[in-house]
Amino acid sequence: MTHGVIEHTANLVYVGQSGAMNEAIADYFGNAIDVEANGLSMDDPDTALLGEDLCTTMAPRDCALRDLDDGVTTQDDFIGVTYRGDNGGVHLNSTIFSGALWEIRQNLDDDFADKIVYRALSAYMTPLDGFTDGREAVLAAARELGATKGQLATVSEAFDDHGVVEGWERNLGVDTKTLMTGVNIAGTGVGAGNGTYAVSRSNASGEEPYSVWIGRTDGKGTPELVSGNTGNYQVYADTDGETVVWAEYGSTSIAIKARAVSGGVVRTVAHAGISAASLAVDGDDIVFTDFDPRFGLEHVVHFDMKTGVRTAVDQGRADRATALPSVRDGKIAYAKVWSQPDGYHLGAEVFDIATGTTTLMPGDTTKTMGIGQTAITDDGVFWLRDADITDGGKASLERAGVDGSNPVTVLPEAIEAPVYGYSLTASDDAVTLTSLPPATSWDNATLPKLYQVAPDGKGGVKRVSCNRGDQVYAAADTGKRVVWLDGTTGSTDLVMRDRPAGTC
Repeated sequence: MTHGVIEHTANLVYVGQSGAMNEAIADYFGNAIDVEANGLSMDDPDTALLGEDLCTTMAPRDCALRDLDDGVTTQDDFIGVTYRGDNGGVHLNSTIFSGALWEIRQNLDDDFADKIVYRALSAYMTPLDGFTDGREAVLAAARELGATKGQLATVSEAFDDHGVVEGWERNLGVDTKTLMTGVNIAGTGVGAGNGTYAVSRSNASGEEPYSVWIGRTDGKGTPELVSGNTGNYQVYADTDGETVVWAEYGSTSIAIKARAVSGGVVRTVAHAGISAASLAVDGDDIVFTDFDPRFGLEHVVHFDMKTGVRTAVDQGRADRATALPSVRDGKIAYAKVWSQPDGYHLGAEVFDIATGTTTLMPGDTTKTMGIGQTAITDDGVFWLRDADITDGGKASLERAGVDGSNPVTVLPEAIEAPVYGYSLTASDDAVTLTSLPPATSWDNATLPKLYQVAPDGKGGVKRVSCNRGDQVYAAADTGKRVVWLDGTTGSTDLVMRDRPAGTC
């Protein structure tokens, strides 16, 4: 009910900081009503618990969904998750703001505190406000309602106690350059190549169908909308610096679109069945993963924009599946699973576009439990391999020539400080891994982080960025430059670094 009040007053957008304030104020008033209705004293520590009486056998503190008096602060406890999780942390970070409001209610007359918060919500807050905007709105409402200097000091101290102060985001120590802010997308990645990035973007609430934008990875110039806002979801964008490609999900079909980075018309160059993902482009070659509903399998498809020929690298057979493709210089690498008399095997494979032949990369496929993203560079083919499912998700980084020659384990699976390899992206100068450690709850320490290693593994593994929040959907550009979606400050931003930060 209190969310309904918020919708018809400030209408705080349900994403990131504004979404956390939406949750915080709804929790505050819901809990205030609960306290008043049950005649509880604000001195009782259990009055700060939300949902504490929903359980029949658990104690209130064990049952509660949230504790408005949990003492979390922005600098110490803010969880920098992107839009992919909890709409950018609307529940995870709500008690930072609701905690400050509840402290005000504990230290002022509760009726006066409620009036201040409601007046701030209905007269001073706006849909895209962040935490510090919310602080100023509450102080403005308190002044309007005649708060004394001492009462205003109480309000300020409550926000100070929870770290809601001007510039708190800068105090997090962000070391990246922001290319685009408020992207607000999930389930679709970022592409980059030769100084250009391609990314989907939604509106402030994340509700608008995604459109595709391009820009320079050095941050110069202005991002350009290339797909138009067609009302369809436009996703999985990639670019080689000359062409940008993406999948457009319409109501009855999926079109593969392409446009020159320099400008021109958007062309429909191919179609997919009921699913298309993992697009990559190199010159006239486009690859993507299509889904065959007949067998319930994914197949990597190559489309030649010059000839219009479409080819399934695994012939679309029912006894095998392929996914996670990369393409370069007429070669396509991908992960493969196929049936053998002794069971299913997994491995990385390369398809030669000119000859139609395939080459299975070296490695014991009977002991491979998982194959991750592939990448082709001037050093050969890279892929992730998981041979031990009992180690919590560690994976080795493998490399071989496109003909399978000179296989090397660049990073072993059982290194002392393991990188939990979830995905990879590579340039000719570096391989960047997304590490996703096992976790039972959302925490900055276990959110995905990026690590970079030289193609030969020499020099060790280095953190790409010391940002403490989400680092997802990384895309390698030229040199050691990487772009990705970062959620450290509560906004899902496209960011960049030219070189690794090293040790954090």
